[in-house]
Amino acid sequence: MIFGATGRRRFSDLSEQEIIALAISSEEDDAQIYRMYAEHLRDEFPASAKIFDGMAGEEDTHRRKLIELHQSRFGDVIPLLRREHVAGFYARRPVWLTENLGIERIRDEAAKMEADAEAFYTKASKNSADAATRKLLGDLAAEEADHKEAAHALEAHHLDDDARDSEQRTAHRQFILTWVQPGLAGLMDGSVSTLAPIFATAFATQNTWTTFLVGLAASVGAGISMGFTEAASDDGELSGRGSPVKRGFASGIMTTVGGLGHALPYLITDFWTATSIAIMVVFVELWVIVWLQYKFMQTPIMRATFQVVLGGALVFAAGVLIGGG
Repeated sequence: MIFGATGRRRFSDLSEQEIIALAISSEEDDAQIYRMYAEHLRDEFPASAKIFDGMAGEEDTHRRKLIELHQSRFGDVIPLLRREHVAGFYARRPVWLTENLGIERIRDEAAKMEADAEAFYTKASKNSADAATRKLLGDLAAEEADHKEAAHALEAHHLDDDARDSEQRTAHRQFILTWVQPGLAGLMDGSVSTLAPIFATAFATQNTWTTFLVGLAASVGAGISMGFTEAASDDGELSGRGSPVKRGFASGIMTTVGGLGHALPYLITDFWTATSIAIMVVFVELWVIVWLQYKFMQTPIMRATFQVVLGGALVFAAGVLIGGG
């Protein structure tokens, strides 16, 4: 028994019994992953959940065939061998990580899983000298290759145009509620609320480095505050707004970005050059927010302009007047 530098077995050193055992455990894992995908999607994407239920059933069929082969050749005791025990063997992305990336990413991950399984069975069949084992492994490689077609067939059966449109609308709505809405609120808060302290400091001191430090502190502080406030305000269970952690990150990061936009120009040592650039950045920031509200939140353009541009102009004027006075 030869071990690699990491303490894991090399695939070329596995016996035929161990290759079959590895295939059995891999099929069990894949079936469980598909079932977890299905359970994760069932409430919001029931049609896609049925697709993954069907794919889990296919993996169960493969596992049964492999167990029967092992029983006929080696008996009932199956060695415990898993993916992580074999050096260089393909790994699966953690389900908790993939399921947070959206339905299209889950479908892409499933396609990669089938391609990995096909490559494994193709290689394993070439290493087998037993005719029955070689035939089964070759058949499974062909079935994994055909699974893409089977998945398309399941998709066609369970995911008609109406279901697909409904799922796309649900995914879009979830994206808006989880990422765009808190991110946009943070960007607006960071861009507008930091105007007064930054420009008050600028005109009061006419020191660019001091102004930058105040802007940096205001931006980071506002970002932390907005992030925690968003995350703590709603757990998303009843409102359907999604993970509070995601919303908190979106709000906090965009709040910081919004404030830093007009703080960074004060890294320039010339006061009037830095201030002129900062004012231009503010102008662009406010109109970008207006466009984002119109684009993603369906806010009428005049209302968005009144809320954002007029509000921002008043805060900016307050900062200038306080600092200049």
